[in-house]
Amino acid sequence: MNDADHYGAAPAPLGGRRVGVVDVGSNSVRLVVFEALRRSPAYFFNEKVLCGLGADLQRTGALSPDGRRRALATIRRFTEIARRMQVEALDGIATAAMRDAIDGPEFRDLIERETGLRLRVASGEDEARLAAQGVLLGWPGADGLVADLGGASLELARVSGGALAGPGRSFPLGPLRLARLSAEDADTEIKRALEGASDLIGEAGGRLFLVGGAWRALAKIHMARINHPLQVLHEFSQSGDAMLAAARNISTADPADLAKETNVSSARLAVTPLGAQVLARLIERARPAEVAVSAFGLREGVLYEHLSPEKRAEDPLLSASRDMEAVLGRFPGFGDELADWVRPLFLDLDPSRQRLVRAACLLSDVSWNAHPDHRDIACLETVHRANLTGISHPERAFLGATLSHRYRSGRKLRDSAFALSLLSAEDLAVTKRLGRAIRLGAMLSGAAPGVLPRSLLAPGPDVLRLTLASEIADLAGEVVDKRLSSLAATMNLAPQLVIAGAERV
Repeated sequence: MNDADHYGAAPAPLGGRRVGVVDVGSNSVRLVVFEALRRSPAYFFNEKVLCGLGADLQRTGALSPDGRRRALATIRRFTEIARRMQVEALDGIATAAMRDAIDGPEFRDLIERETGLRLRVASGEDEARLAAQGVLLGWPGADGLVADLGGASLELARVSGGALAGPGRSFPLGPLRLARLSAEDADTEIKRALEGASDLIGEAGGRLFLVGGAWRALAKIHMARINHPLQVLHEFSQSGDAMLAAARNISTADPADLAKETNVSSARLAVTPLGAQVLARLIERARPAEVAVSAFGLREGVLYEHLSPEKRAEDPLLSASRDMEAVLGRFPGFGDELADWVRPLFLDLDPSRQRLVRAACLLSDVSWNAHPDHRDIACLETVHRANLTGISHPERAFLGATLSHRYRSGRKLRDSAFALSLLSAEDLAVTKRLGRAIRLGAMLSGAAPGVLPRSLLAPGPDVLRLTLASEIADLAGEVVDKRLSSLAATMNLAPQLVIAGAERV
């Protein structure tokens, strides 16, 4: 019996192999294990250690001795964890510090001898490509400039139409490098490097996607300052002018003062002002109309390489919603039946909103086992905090409001619990109609498959008609009448229930 047998290994993933990525960066070393090859990443394990491998690189040209010791111990731990978790594919990737240090090749060989993990040392172009692929994992149709700030370097790449638009490049603008320079010299170096990136930066306007811990910390501080109603970093977006003002302000801040505003680690906050300085100069140069934060980057870019073309083509929001229904729903498959059933009520919506209708239906039963008095809040937490991708903050608010109506019925929604302020009056009306339609469908069928395809929900000029096939006539009742009336009221229509040719009004 081996150790894994003795101590017990993690069960193998459902629906595909488990993939792990060991990311050896200039500042941190991280292990992420993805649960199977899904279009929307499911994080089975995620651990980071700030080793400071590149802390001495600018001064000595070599890796930090203390950073080497800590990184080796961390990688030894990570490879052992991956083995016990039955990770079938463990990719090791190293970035700027290992790439540029004179002892990088020797340290890579040492890591392989000690742990069995052979690191792929990414070139600057590789690193930019992987970061861009990570953004594409979250935004399938992304267009704009991807900027990934690591400890030792900045990578830039363009994406267009949901694909990489030519090779990216790396620039020596990481905070660990800039920290060795005076404030004036650092600013000069930033401006000089960005002048050489004009071909990648392109014309003014468009979207700038931010990748990297220093910029996520900056965004988290800015979100708190403006009291943004949805505390989710992924796809948090601001105008270029607003993010420029935030970057300029944070670039001159004392990390100790920033620590009073956020729970970001002190090690991360130490480099956040320099990261903000780089961002301010980048925005000044690129002049984007919008700046968006990506929680996905290099590690997710590695996962992207493992996905088949068919998986890459999937809608990440709908894929993740189906995965959640499969794990948490009472009757997986009901969500798609429900979406088809309510569709006649939402033919007036554009395709982006019809997509949200289907996602809401897929998620409609994942909180069934929460306490009845708090199911609406459980739904909100599901959509506001879950690792959903391919969805903007207003779209998260749309799903949250819909599912709250699904459980709150005629009662007032708990305004303080979610981001109603992100929605227009028109969207709020749609969420109420959709929530009540979902409530009716779930009540009629008990969320069991096979019922809704034997019924028809059809709006007319004056009447909202629900027709039940004769074989499911016994499912009619007072509660169904009540839910039908509630839905019809949101549409200013009269309810009508039809059963095998006999009308009930």
